[in-house]
Amino acid sequence: MKRAVFIAAVLILFGIVCRFFPLFHVVALKRAETEKNAGVFNAAKFADDFWSEKLLKSFDHAVDAKELLAAIQANPADAQKKYARSLSLGGGYFYYLRGEGRVLATNDSSLSLAINTGGTNTEVALQTGMIFGNAVRDGTGLLNASDYPNLQDFNSISAELNKLVEARVLPELRAHARIGSTISFIGCAEVDDESTDLNPLQVVPIQAQIE
Repeated sequence: MKRAVFIAAVLILFGIVCRFFPLFHVVALKRAETEKNAGVFNAAKFADDFWSEKLLKSFDHAVDAKELLAAIQANPADAQKKYARSLSLGGGYFYYLRGEGRVLATNDSSLSLAINTGGTNTEVALQTGMIFGNAVRDGTGLLNASDYPNLQDFNSISAELNKLVEARVLPELRAHARIGSTISFIGCAEVDDESTDLNPLQVVPIQAQIE
């Protein structure tokens, strides 16, 4: 008898515990997926929103290519100090520029543009191949690494912006740019090695129009 009472008491106590502290929850599949993804950073959506809401509205802040290229020719260090955006002391730096040039040559990865800089032509390489690096993300100064404590999220923004350039800007250039064409462009340049990245300046286009 005592054993039966003890077992009954244990079962009642177990039932009370389960009532207030359930071992599992049954939730709808859609709700479960929402809760699972609630804390996940969506880099593709962020990049798309940034592109349309901020990047395309920032073109007025790009330096004139003629002015920048003339400054680089005169004194690269002074040009960097005046026009570049640097993320760290002694590291690479970025230019945000806009201009117009005539196509001198084309290949699978770039268009060579001649830009008139005060009576002489200076060459710029407009990138048309696969886009790598952080020029688009960091060149404009609109995004700061300190706002994204998760480095993986910040790097994923760069990758997604590069994909947008490849999807929205490059197809038109690849299909229709010809030697002798005039191209108006806005873009970002990443300079890691001045001996190779300044001559010619390597520019990732974020907008380009063939005239």
